[in-house]
Amino acid sequence: MYLTRRKPALYLREDSRSGLFLGILPRKCSIFKLFLVCLFLGFPSMLWLQLSCTGGVQREGLDDVSPQKSCPQTPKATHEDLSWGPHRLAVLVPFRERFEELLSFVPHMHQYLSQKKIRHHVFVINQVDHFRFNRASLINVGFLESGNDTDYIAMHDVDLLPLNPELDYGFPEKGPFHVASPELHPLYHYKTYVGGILLLTKQHYEMCNGMSNRFWGWGREDDEFYRRIKGAGLQLLRPTGISTGYQTFHHIHDPAWRKRDQKRVAAQKQEQFKVDHEGGLHNVQYRVDSRSEITIGGAPCTVLNVMLECDLDKTPWCVLS
Repeated sequence: MYLTRRKPALYLREDSRSGLFLGILPRKCSIFKLFLVCLFLGFPSMLWLQLSCTGGVQREGLDDVSPQKSCPQTPKATHEDLSWGPHRLAVLVPFRERFEELLSFVPHMHQYLSQKKIRHHVFVINQVDHFRFNRASLINVGFLESGNDTDYIAMHDVDLLPLNPELDYGFPEKGPFHVASPELHPLYHYKTYVGGILLLTKQHYEMCNGMSNRFWGWGREDDEFYRRIKGAGLQLLRPTGISTGYQTFHHIHDPAWRKRDQKRVAAQKQEQFKVDHEGGLHNVQYRVDSRSEITIGGAPCTVLNVMLECDLDKTPWCVLS
């Protein structure tokens, strides 16, 4: 009979740190306990980050080198209330490849209109075909796709943000209301200008047969629409009592970075000054490739990816040779 040799047992004192993992966690530790420890350690870090962004924490020796920057503020999501009134605005934004401006536009407009208690929904009509940009056709598409729960529209540029809270975005019952009037717009000041931001009831827009679909490239479609407003016998109204002048809006367009397609090719040079008596809202040719409900900075909007169609026999300038 042989005696077995037992290995000597290793006993730890209760105050010894050798039985701890990194001096903090016991060797036998449940996932739940590990989660609690991580949460306990992570909370101070998150608090420090928040205080650093808001300026609540001062870093000695670094403040003079790089000033503290505020964290981006996300507006609180505001749900429209039926008590705001019976009318609902469809904000139609013709769009292509200007995402930086869109990120500023949607949260700003949602907060601005909510503070004014304007029931609204933003529709971003994104042109995804390979033709030249056609702002007027996109507005026609937005009108047709905006649904029956809105009864008036805002033809709204994505790079023009209203700053003065006294601007009127209410229901334009008496006639088209040009919010970005020539005496307020920071760039365009001629008397017949109706671009930038224009409000119309859906009934008035149909009376004008919408906008002409012949304008490919940038410019002139607003001037043609001014003639349609007059031809429909509608009175064009503009803001009064606004004292902020050219500081009424923030124009975020950078001409050096966002070059506009102002080329005039073939017969486009002559056709751009003519009134289109045939085309408009009821013969715009398009296909909605996709429709997405998204939020940007807490603000909801609908993005319509739209494929426009072009008749090369009638408007060969929809493409550039």
